Parts: sequence; C-alpha cells; structure tokens
Amino acid sequence: MKMLINGKLIDKKKHIAVINPFNKEILDHVPLGDSSDAKKAINAAFKAKKAMRDMSSRKLSRILYDIYQELKEKSKEISELICLETGKPIKDSKIEMDRSLQTILMAAEESKRIYGETIPMDAAIAGKSVFGFTMKIPLGVVAAITPFNYPVNLAIHKLAPALAAKNTVVFKPSSKAPLSALKMAEIMGRHLPDGAVNSLTGNSNVLGQEITTNPQINKISFTGSVSTGLSIAQKAGMKKLTLELGGNDPLIVLDDANLDAAVTAAVNGSYLNAGQVCIAVKRIILHEKIADQFAEQLVSLTKKLKIGDPMDSKTDIGPLISEKSAMMVEKTVDDAIKNGAQLLCGGKRKGAFYEPTVLDNVHKEMELVRNETFGPISPIIRVKDLDEAIKVSNNTPYGLQAGVFTESIEQAKKAVHRIEAGSVLINKQPTFRTDNMPFGGFKMSGVGKEGVKYAVDGMTRCKLVVIG
Repeated sequence: MKMLINGKLIDKKKHIAVINPFNKEILDHVPLGDSSDAKKAINAAFKAKKAMRDMSSRKLSRILYDIYQELKEKSKEISELICLETGKPIKDSKIEMDRSLQTILMAAEESKRIYGETIPMDAAIAGKSVFGFTMKIPLGVVAAITPFNYPVNLAIHKLAPALAAKNTVVFKPSSKAPLSALKMAEIMGRHLPDGAVNSLTGNSNVLGQEITTNPQINKISFTGSVSTGLSIAQKAGMKKLTLELGGNDPLIVLDDANLDAAVTAAVNGSYLNAGQVCIAVKRIILHEKIADQFAEQLVSLTKKLKIGDPMDSKTDIGPLISEKSAMMVEKTVDDAIKNGAQLLCGGKRKGAFYEPTVLDNVHKEMELVRNETFGPISPIIRVKDLDEAIKVSNNTPYGLQAGVFTESIEQAKKAVHRIEAGSVLINKQPTFRTDNMPFGGFKMSGVGKEGVKYAVDGMTRCKLVVIG
C-alpha cells in the first residue's frame, strides 16, 4: 500500500511492516514517510483549496455519493482488511464498514445544508439602515490523525465532514493498522481534484511535528492518547482543534434497573473490539443491593463468548492490537488482584489474546479504574446509592460518555445533571454511538464534537457580510 500525495501514489525505499495481530504474519508494508513528504502533502492540499472552494455544493454532494458507491462495492474487501490488520472480529469489521458508508451519505447530504443566518442589525443604534448576514466558508486545509481501533470509521468521521465543508485534507492513519484507511483515502482521492485528499504513513513523531507546526494547516482533528493530544495543543498555535482523547466510561446500574438489559449492555460494552474502544464500559458501578445477582449473570454471559480467529464469523473476541498491549492489560489486572480485587472469570493472557475478565470488589483508587484500561475487562465497583455512584463516576480525569440503568425518571434526571461527561445515556451502555450524534467529551477526554453535522460546523469559519 502506498501514500497518496497530489493525486499520485507514492512509495519509499524504507517501509513499515503491518502485522496481523492474530498470527503475527506480515500483511503488507507501507512507506516510511518523512517530513519532506509531509510538506509535499500539505503544499498539495494548500494548492487544491481553490478547486474545492469553487466547486458547487451540488457537485460536491454528487461526488460524495459516488465515493459512497465505490466504497460500498469494495466493502467486503475493506472489511477483511480491517479484520486482518486490527484483529477485530469480521462481524464487527463489517459493522464498522456499514457505519462508515452511512457516515459518507450523511456528509453528502450535509454538504448541501451549510447555512449562514441573517443578523438583525437594527437591534443596535448604528444598524437601522444596514442589512447583515453570515456565511460559513471553508477553513482551508484540515489535518486528520487517527488510531488503529476503528481505522476506517474514525477516518471517515474526519475526512467526510472536512470535504463536505469544501476543505482539503492531509490524513495520517495509525501505522499499526493503515491498510484499510489508505484504501479508503485512495478511493476518495480518485473522485476529487488532485491534492484534495492526501495520505501519509511513517513515524508519528516526525510526521506529527510537521503537521502540527506547519502554518498552511488550518485545523487538526486528532483521535488518540491524552499525552499526544496535549502535545498537539501546545504546538498548534492558532489552528482550530478537535481532540478526542479517550475515556474511562462508567456504567451505573441502580437497584431498580432491568438487570437482564443492564448485564447484556455491560457485556456488549466491555468486550467490543476486545475492549479497545474509547467509549467501552471501563467501570461497572453497581448498587450493593443488586451487585451479587448482577455479577453472577455477568460472569455467566461472559463465559459464553467465543475467543478465536477474527476471520471466523462466530468469533466474539479477537486479539488485542499487539502482544505488548495484552501484556499491559495483564499487568494492570494482576496489580488490581494483588490489591484486593476478586477475579470472577478470565484473567489469562496468551500472546496478544486476553480473556474477557470480570473483577469484583474493585476499589475506586485502583489504577485499573482510575485511568483508561484498553482491554476486555469488566471491573465491578459497589456503591450504596446514586450519590456515591455519581461521585465514583466523576473520579477520573476523563469525561467522555456514561451509561445509567434505572427505571426512575428522578434518578435519571439527577444523573444527567451531575455526571461530568459529554454524553449521558439512560438505559444504554456508553458504547452506544450513532454517526450523526454530537460526540465528544469533557475534561481530559478532549475538545470539540464529531458527528457529521457538528464536525462540518467545526470545519468552517463564519464571515459576516454587511450591506449599507
């Protein structure tokens, strides 16, 4: 697979191997791009701004529909690439591709709905004889940097809104899983003016430094770690930023909840993509009255999950992205057990695989739940009431999404108002996301919102026109 710069596929003498985490075989190689490649891509995007800006909304929408159609035709091929390079079960890889296609369609529609507004200028003393209105215009060049866990969907959540708003794009996918994303970018690039979409692969620090500091970049949309997000924010200067930096999402289950639904939500939320999801259930906060029954049902359902070859349609849990990642999860769980957590099931690692694991009697100060653990873990924290549950929920530097199971509207209202998170979902797990909803957290979970309409708005600037 190659980089795309100014409409041309570019290779390099040096490469990065892309490893299948299931069997450790080399799937392919991608170019080891450097700062000169980043400069070329940024310059190409800068020069392509005029072609994108001059394009009618109708034509751009039609192009996005054409991109959707070609991606749909290649959906099976790209789904398999997602599965092979990430270890995500094929059934979940297909869901990711379906969501990605839906996101492209939303962008195609949203490209025709970028509105300004009239301003009542006569509300001010000097405005009686003038007429004013606003226009939403493109930012220019948008840089998109994405992680491995949703290599296509997270990329499309950045690229499609940027293009819908008539921006050009410089895109850097994760080197751990770049193949499906590069394929997607290549398809996009074929339908647009040369330089409108550019893709880069290589050392993250080298490419990131150029992208972050280059004055021709107008916005950076980044999904990844807090440390990298903070570094980008410190170096970006006057660039607009959208930073999605992960979460430590709680699932609160109160004593009046529908337990069957809550347990199913906990399983689906804890183990999706082997727990490698920013909005995965990272903490299960249970009212003490129902904790024993909930834990029993949770263990029973967890033990039914099938671990194995991600290309098998029956597989529920695939490997983590690398053995190193699995070892980090193993260490965190082992430390929790040494400090008093009770292992109810799982807890074993084999290579890059880590068993879906339920831990009870987890203390709110344990590293396992103070920060984000990127693995298939269900840590149970017991509380006396909703007030304590909310306090535990907020005991984290993150604030992405939270789920609350209760049949009481008063309890739900209290949780909505007091939980510090970008989204609070009642009787749904925090893993729930539709591709049109405003998505983004509080605190160290980042700044800005994704979701096509909201992302488009964040990729435009407002110009005021006054006519005397």
